Amino acid sequence: MKQKELLKQIVLTELTQAIGSFLNKDQNHINLTDLKIRIEYSRDEKFGDYSTPFALENKNSFNKNPKEIAESILPYLEGKPIFSSVSFSPPGFINFRISLDFLLKYITNSFFPNLVYANIDDPKKIILEFVSANPTGPMNIVSARSAALGDALTNLQQTLGNAVEREFYVNDYGNQVYLLGVAVFLRIKELLGETLLFQEEEDGRSINELIETNVLPKESYRGEYIKNIAKEFIGLESNKLKIEDWMKNKDWDGACDFLSRFSVEYNLSRQKEDLNLFGVNFNRFFSERSLHESGDVENISNLLKPEDIKLIENKLHFLSTNYGDDKDRVIKREDGRPTYLMADIAYHINKFNRGFDTVIDIWGPDHYGYIARLKGAMLSFGKREEDFKVIIAQQVNLIENKEKVKMSKRLGIFQTMRDLMSYLGKNAKDVGRYFFLMRSSDAPLDFDLDLAKDESDKNPVFYLQYAHARICSIYRELDEDLSQTDWDTKIGLEFLKDEERSRLLFWVSRFQEEVFDAATSFEPHRLTNYLQSLSKSFTRFYSHKNNRIKEKVGLEKDTLLYLILVTKIALANGLSLLGISSPERMSKEES
Repeated sequence: MKQKELLKQIVLTELTQAIGSFLNKDQNHINLTDLKIRIEYSRDEKFGDYSTPFALENKNSFNKNPKEIAESILPYLEGKPIFSSVSFSPPGFINFRISLDFLLKYITNSFFPNLVYANIDDPKKIILEFVSANPTGPMNIVSARSAALGDALTNLQQTLGNAVEREFYVNDYGNQVYLLGVAVFLRIKELLGETLLFQEEEDGRSINELIETNVLPKESYRGEYIKNIAKEFIGLESNKLKIEDWMKNKDWDGACDFLSRFSVEYNLSRQKEDLNLFGVNFNRFFSERSLHESGDVENISNLLKPEDIKLIENKLHFLSTNYGDDKDRVIKREDGRPTYLMADIAYHINKFNRGFDTVIDIWGPDHYGYIARLKGAMLSFGKREEDFKVIIAQQVNLIENKEKVKMSKRLGIFQTMRDLMSYLGKNAKDVGRYFFLMRSSDAPLDFDLDLAKDESDKNPVFYLQYAHARICSIYRELDEDLSQTDWDTKIGLEFLKDEERSRLLFWVSRFQEEVFDAATSFEPHRLTNYLQSLSKSFTRFYSHKNNRIKEKVGLEKDTLLYLILVTKIALANGLSLLGISSPERMSKEES
């Protein structure tokens, strides 16, 4: 058996061979390739480990009822070494129970001497861009969700054999960045003693006119963090001459441009600090400004297919309707300035030009409509549909005392990633990452702050960590070696037949394919769900009085030590892929 083979795939192969044998022997005129054959986990463990709805899904092809079909195939499955039993259950399922002998060989080959993941046959060079929080302010909670998601996805893709780089796109160019500089400059003037006013409605005054009269534009930034940037800038001795020069010459534009760059660096440095505390590191922080300064943005019209661009009313359009978009999109304005889309196209072409086979982005919930136009641009550039993938990280609702916490970024009364980390305290990294990953990314997430703060095993991440620590505690108490890998003569099958033991063994055997499924589907929450089920199976095993290892001797003791060791390996590696620690000691480990 090859270690890269998944248990589910092995079962599917056996089923396909049995169906083929049945068709050949019965001289049936049905072609095997025309039949739908698939394997899934049993919906109820009492029926088996795996099941197939083959008989139900192909009843029309055979013109028989599902039970007749299943009973015709069962003889070709019975007696195979991989199965301890096969059975039929209504309305049309064939069920499989994997033999303990096969499970043991499969797990031992997969876990020892080192854990082996199932690789794909054609690994890719992937760039995964995520977070990319706007540097006009602190990172918000959706950015924190994207950080956990992107980092876990990178780890999972690497288990497949893919080479993956993490990238953060810095939006350090454009009007919003300039308005950031405006806000900081006006706060500097306020700190120097001038009275600051606030524009509540647009009234036709230019930015320079508003600055001249100390009025903060309506569309600019008003958060407390703007004051902090202003204080930081004033506090640097080297900046005093700059401020005096700006005031003397009324060089408002020069001041705002300089301060926009300073503020971006200030905010970005703090975003990097937050990401580091969250255990997320990037290979590269890519500057949007660099694209403009290199001329890559202006060159876009030369890279798209000529038939996909058109000048309409003095505006250059990308004809994205050619690729399923609901309307064509402007990429260059009437005055020649590029739109955000033009810069984004340049950025994604740059990624491919750096030699990446696959480009994956994680975007926030307000970017669904953007997918078609950018994907269309990549197709126009000559890429395939599967070369560019977008994952949406949906909205996060913070829940405290069963009520939703209100957020507003423009007014600065929003809960930031740093706020959350501070609230969660010493366990912020593990708890935060787990809570962000335990639901599908394409669904809104209710982040229960009260549960996240709970340090008991009611908290799902602590439940997993307690299970891991408890196993380490057993090994310490018995003075056993956790690095033991030679198990060939230390396992007795007869000691694994009890329900709790055999179920735990099967849940451990699922580890490889659960990781594989989470990676290939880009759904880390599958792994969190699996780890919860594995831990529940371990808890049932551990709670049964017949499984007190310190009371066992000889081969039975060794067999149970093997069983909890492979459980520990699955837990530790699963948590590691999610970016979560697996402590060996916790306060409740002995309970």
